[in-house]
Amino acid sequence: MRGENYLKRDDRVEVIAGRDKGRVGKVLRVLPDQHRVVVEKINVVKRHTKPNMANQQGGIIDKEAPIHASNVMLICPKCAKASRVGNKILEDGAKVRVCRKCGETIEPKA
Repeated sequence: MRGENYLKRDDRVEVIAGRDKGRVGKVLRVLPDQHRVVVEKINVVKRHTKPNMANQQGGIIDKEAPIHASNVMLICPKCAKASRVGNKILEDGAKVRVCRKCGETIEPKA
């Protein structure tokens, strides 16, 4: 696998493979050791839960399952298209992500 994970929490991504292909969502969680991400309302599975203190009733709940990071593409906030991501080191030494289509930097939400 490639070493660095280019996705971060709260990024908007588009699914490019699988049953949810073409859908867009926000990254909720990144699992870098497994190369997977959890995306909002994507890859929803049924989970059978027993009653416990957090969920008094129990039953069948819907939850998002992780999807492999290679099956999603980052959506550039500037050009609003799904594109590949590059890295660039600025003059001040900061490493930033760069959109390969428009060349703009993708700064994290602050």
